[in-house]
Amino acid sequence: MFQKGEYVIYGSNGICLIQDITTLNIPGIDQNRKYYLLKPVYSSGSTVYTPVDTADASLRPALSKEEADSLIQSIPDIPLITLPDEKALENTYKKYMRSNNCKAWVQLIKTIYLRKENRLMKGYKVTALDNRYFNLAESSLYGELSIALGKSRDEVKSYIADCFEQNHSPN
Repeated sequence: MFQKGEYVIYGSNGICLIQDITTLNIPGIDQNRKYYLLKPVYSSGSTVYTPVDTADASLRPALSKEEADSLIQSIPDIPLITLPDEKALENTYKKYMRSNNCKAWVQLIKTIYLRKENRLMKGYKVTALDNRYFNLAESSLYGELSIALGKSRDEVKSYIADCFEQNHSPN
């Protein structure tokens, strides 16, 4: 069971703070059933309630600082996604986004980034589908890393770039 004050990842809401563990005083709802009251960090004004007894299927703990640093260091070794034909592309992107897994988001970002670069080199425009899922993956990944590292999402992007420059520069 998660505790009040912990950060968790909850579906498409992304990183959330558990503000309370409470019951709901709503007619027709089991008055004894406990719910997590979640506040999505990057959706101000939003509140999510999810039952404690079924939360394991939809919640996971947010990365710790150590896990975040380890993930960042492993980015060069994370493989690209083998993409199907163009018709099945969106289903593949959705699958990786719905996994709620930082490593999958990195795979998606790396794969789409290279796809975008290849299209631009060939004189083609970047597809709206690629842009949409690239931005979703970046937002989800950087949102979680920002909490773990105590940095803004923009700082996280720079931090990742700095880590690569330091670790991959010639001695």
